[in-house]
Amino acid sequence: MSHTPHEILAEFPEHADKIHALRQANAHFARLYDEYHEVNRSVHRAETDLEPRSDADVESLRKQRMRLKDEIYALLTH
Repeated sequence: MSHTPHEILAEFPEHADKIHALRQANAHFARLYDEYHEVNRSVHRAETDLEPRSDADVESLRKQRMRLKDEIYALLTH
């Protein structure tokens, strides 16, 4: 298991300009981006034992992060 944070700009570097533009122009995208950041931070902190959680909680957070990432990618490629 990797303990590397999965930041959106690192996940989609080829869409960096579009990410910045959508964060400014699209409230829905900005909300998804912020929510992803918070969930991703929680996953990272749990994986590195800064904020220990149960395996079920971490798995739930990972699934939420994946759903948000999929939604963000769909908006980026629309």
